[in-house]
Amino acid sequence: MKEQDNGRTEELSSATWQFIVSHREDDVRTLALQARKYPQVDMAEAVTQIAGWQIAVRKIPSWAATEGILYPRHLSMEQCSSEITALYKASLVGGESFTDLTAGLGVDCSFLARRFRRADYVERQETLCRLAAHNFPLLGLDHIQVHHADALEYLREMEPVDCLFLDPARRDSHGGKTVAITECEPDVCALESLLVEKGRKVMVKLSPMLDMASALRDLKYIRELHVIAVNNECKELTAVLYRMNSVNESSEKEVVISCEQAVHNSLSEPFTYTLSEEKNAVCQLAERVETYLYEPGAALLKAGPYRLLSQRYGVKKLHPNSHLYTSSVQVDFPGRCFQVTGISGFSKKEVKELLGGLEKANLTVRNFPASVADLRKKLKLKEGGDVYLFATTLQNGEKVLIKCLKPALLS
Repeated sequence: MKEQDNGRTEELSSATWQFIVSHREDDVRTLALQARKYPQVDMAEAVTQIAGWQIAVRKIPSWAATEGILYPRHLSMEQCSSEITALYKASLVGGESFTDLTAGLGVDCSFLARRFRRADYVERQETLCRLAAHNFPLLGLDHIQVHHADALEYLREMEPVDCLFLDPARRDSHGGKTVAITECEPDVCALESLLVEKGRKVMVKLSPMLDMASALRDLKYIRELHVIAVNNECKELTAVLYRMNSVNESSEKEVVISCEQAVHNSLSEPFTYTLSEEKNAVCQLAERVETYLYEPGAALLKAGPYRLLSQRYGVKKLHPNSHLYTSSVQVDFPGRCFQVTGISGFSKKEVKELLGGLEKANLTVRNFPASVADLRKKLKLKEGGDVYLFATTLQNGEKVLIKCLKPALLS
């Protein structure tokens, strides 16, 4: 299909399709300059489809493996969820009926809908609706009904469903990125009572940059908050809202927070806790840096169960604000593990003895009064190599530089 000036689509020619299939792995910028060589090919649309497929290969591999899938222009592809995060969200729900109110390209919808007998896709952009209507049958999703409609109008008129999903637009009228819930469209805070009336469970995708405390404060019906990281980069916050009729809604909320890390498209076991568990956990502080050093994964650093990490894994925290841990015996920790090979202060003599002519290293600062760039310049170190350096503060206030290697390199 091809987008027309009036918002409609038309079938691509066989020549254009063949060109797309034959040139999927080519550089799209080079192809765009070769339109005159292929007069029978709609080069603009071919480039759009090839660029979309190339993004899908890394973000939505099951779509990329399905012949005939059509992709929108670049922005929608970059903003869509990845397959791994969509699969995680789908694991949280199930039932008879599901509605995605801000469906966009339909990636989240395509995975969440598999958990329900009936599903509705709602989107105000007609072109995306047409793409969804074309793509869903190819993905074996004939039970999804596509609706070209405004989310708020549809929400007001719809019958209640087992699950509602929203991914509010996080861009303002000038195209700038927004983070706060109230600055996104639609404003979930303003609609919250109606949302939990229409959905027995409501799932809302939030900005990974959003301060978790604001989500917990602003959303009255929040019951779960999921922090999703992929390859140690925080990608999503997903809030789950629902009524608890047997509990006074105005009482203090006991929110379940789950930290999920995906590495190489494989989901790890989530670290799940409640706010009261973290508050009451016993965190042991280290008197010294021991044999092993641990850095929590990105999802855990975002969520902040810092006391619980110490209690659950038997590791000691270097400082209340350093978010690094240590132990004398290696443990299976949810993050990066290093074996300590040296420690120094920051006098020229100490640093020289620790680095021993080292020219490059991977440098991290935690609770330290200098940036990575400034410290790297001071230490005259390039980025990379097998050595890891952590500049941090110990519980007694001492500033130290910790030199480490990955344990596998020492075995």
